[in-house]
Amino acid sequence: MYSPIAAEEAVKVIKSNSRIYIQAAAAAPQSLIQAVSARHEELKGVEICHLHTEGAAPYANPEFRDSFHVNSFFIGKNVRHTLKAGNGSYTPVFLSELPSLFKRSIIDLDVAFIHVSVPDRHGYCSLGVSVEATLAAIDNATTVIAQINKYMPRTHGAGIIHVSEIDIFVENHQPLPGHAVVAPNAIEEKIGAYVANLIEDRSTLQMGIGSIPNAVLTRLTNHKDLGLHTEMFSDGVIDLILNNVITGNYKAINRGRALSTFLIGSQRLYDYVDDNPFVEMRASNYTNDVSIIKQNPKMVAINSAIEVDVTGQVCADSIGANMYSGVGGQMDFIRGASLSEGGKAIIALPSITSKGISRIVPALKPGAGVVTTRSHVHYVVTEYGVANLYGKTIKQRVKALVNIAHPDHRETIERSYFEMIGG
Repeated sequence: MYSPIAAEEAVKVIKSNSRIYIQAAAAAPQSLIQAVSARHEELKGVEICHLHTEGAAPYANPEFRDSFHVNSFFIGKNVRHTLKAGNGSYTPVFLSELPSLFKRSIIDLDVAFIHVSVPDRHGYCSLGVSVEATLAAIDNATTVIAQINKYMPRTHGAGIIHVSEIDIFVENHQPLPGHAVVAPNAIEEKIGAYVANLIEDRSTLQMGIGSIPNAVLTRLTNHKDLGLHTEMFSDGVIDLILNNVITGNYKAINRGRALSTFLIGSQRLYDYVDDNPFVEMRASNYTNDVSIIKQNPKMVAINSAIEVDVTGQVCADSIGANMYSGVGGQMDFIRGASLSEGGKAIIALPSITSKGISRIVPALKPGAGVVTTRSHVHYVVTEYGVANLYGKTIKQRVKALVNIAHPDHRETIERSYFEMIGG
């Protein structure tokens, strides 16, 4: 059916000045990444594109700047240093629109690195825990190289491809990178409780991974008939599904299914989604399409931020002018939830950083990006409460956001804002 070769042989098709796309998150194929990185002495000017990836990224070593340049569509920790070092760039793009960059040949690809399950008896593989823009990359790339891995779950949905769509096969069986479930701290628990109180029965949820989403999920055990339509999820939803809290019965789109475009979690998550028809993996131009999201009644989008100014502008991708992460899918879901009947767009964050710096600010830092505009956000939540900004004037917003800032900073924030505007 297929004839695998060594990864070192497979990556020999890559030439200098070519462009590679790497499948995202926990699906980043480590054997191919290591093999192409090992060719740094003979390759020049290779552009490596991807969203956030788990695992090592040796090609991002600044010493290899002449060999590889990293083009991040979302900046992960393993390549964040490349922007200052000069061997990396960031391309701002909504996750919903990333596949279109490949489909419309705005970004042409020479090679796609993908990571798939073992083919079934009919010759079909699964893209497993990450679909995002990978289907578009497969269609656009001149050469598709796949790592076949028995540890890759076989997920249902759109990420099923036939071996005939793959040009070169590498067989390497290794467990996927995982994220342990971290218990929320006291502040995150308070935020989780406030957010959970905003969620009604029969709502459809979008949330990421991390302590705040986990804190929200642990508070939903008495809710009924919730749905899941998200770009990513982790272990926190499993028990809610098993206990019939998340059923999907009242979704308007993909009713009775949990929808996602990539997954990151523990081995328990990867085992749970394996051959599980309740979980449907789709490309990000579907999961993150505002026109699709908004059809779900009571759509609740829960996202976070680096800082929020007192008028409601949300910075989620940079610290001042220094890029930190990316636009991702925040605006896709904030807008989709806003347009949903009974929907709620929520930004949840601790009131201060670990160093005691307020994250509710009079004005965003110079150079900071506005990911969600003041016109889009509905609710901002900290451990001090909920600010409902929808339909509120600027003065009302200032008051509401100052009231959920850390008490040590409230007076300074309010005074600084009015001094700044000459009020």
